[in-house]
Amino acid sequence: MDLLMVSSVLIGVITFCIIIGVPLAVSIVAGSLAAIFAHGGANPVIAPQRLFAGMDSFSLMAIPAFLLGGALMSRGGISERLIAFANALVGRFSGGLAISNVLSSVMFGGISGSAVADTSAIGGTFIPAMKNAGFPAAYSVGITAASSPISPLIPPSIAWIVYAYITDQSVMRLFIAGVVPGMLWAAALIFAAWLVARRNSYPVQAAAGASELWRTFVIALPALAMPFLLIGGILSAMFTVTEASVILVVYALLVSGLVYRELSWRILWESITSAARLTAAVMLILAGASLFAWMLAWVHAPETFGAWIRSWVTTPTMFLLIVNVLLLIVGMIMEVNAAKVMLLPVLFPISQELGVDPIHFGVVVTVNLCIGLVTPPIGIVLAIASQIGGISIAEGTRGTLPYVLVALAVLIALTFIPVLSTGLPDLLLGKALS
Repeated sequence: MDLLMVSSVLIGVITFCIIIGVPLAVSIVAGSLAAIFAHGGANPVIAPQRLFAGMDSFSLMAIPAFLLGGALMSRGGISERLIAFANALVGRFSGGLAISNVLSSVMFGGISGSAVADTSAIGGTFIPAMKNAGFPAAYSVGITAASSPISPLIPPSIAWIVYAYITDQSVMRLFIAGVVPGMLWAAALIFAAWLVARRNSYPVQAAAGASELWRTFVIALPALAMPFLLIGGILSAMFTVTEASVILVVYALLVSGLVYRELSWRILWESITSAARLTAAVMLILAGASLFAWMLAWVHAPETFGAWIRSWVTTPTMFLLIVNVLLLIVGMIMEVNAAKVMLLPVLFPISQELGVDPIHFGVVVTVNLCIGLVTPPIGIVLAIASQIGGISIAEGTRGTLPYVLVALAVLIALTFIPVLSTGLPDLLLGKALS
């Protein structure tokens, strides 16, 4: 009875607050406080203690530095150099600009780790260019929106840090685990974009010469080298993930200021304020999540829900299929990290009891929620891309639909073939101890 009453108050208040427009972090705290007072068996002083505990973690110090480094590089001339190199590399093929769009998202993802930043930076350049080249607006918006969610999979990414923090997993192992799924998703999108362009006889760019390809590669090299520098340094134990985030900031300052010479005091200030706002949003959500998770544990919700699930779910595959359906629905209305905060305290313990590899589970969860970024009614990435393209959400949705179906096919492959998620980290770091 305690579980039913507390859960009803908790979910009811959170849902009501979200509907009336209260920020998610505040909604979670309000729901948790309401549940504490409704139950009456816990001291309310636990609330500020849990809120502080939710932010008191050394690993979370990487978040503001990664966000600042990504903001500096995205504003410091990086995106233009990456786009120029991608165009020179694949612009000659059918749908070359669309293929270049996907490649730019992959390369930019290794810098920003943010789908929203990717859509704004890459989409702001590619969508107008594709329309001017004769591509339909819906096609231009669709491939931009569909490729941007790859960014949270490519390391370094805040999405992996949040998952690692909630589930107590290795950030480095998760970073590496995101590479193959991200590349697989990108390859599937490239094939789909090429097929659509070929069938519709969309424009083809003139082939870039070897000298142009080499020139754009050399110019883009400082940006392309950054993810390899960070991952290589961490793998070689030269620095930790948190230290790598600080190195990213220094590297971004050097590349943007000394190499590309596009860093100004205005850009520096805009980058700092942007990173500060995003850091505050993420940390407040994690603080609220700590209180939310404590409330669930206090009334034994994970154990009760887990026992119910285990009473009719008998295999890890069946559980993952149910999680896929649940998260695809949740992803339509909730941001990636917020959804992880709300659901992982319940779903992750069940996955471990059923023997699902925690890294494999993290990839399935993250890919699921990334797909939600391009699906209505929220679909924030779809909304941004449609706005840039000057079309309605409905038209943008039609343009994105083929690529969402491709993404779902990738998700099914990742669900049934765990080695796609666990193979590379096991190869580079050794098999994780069970």
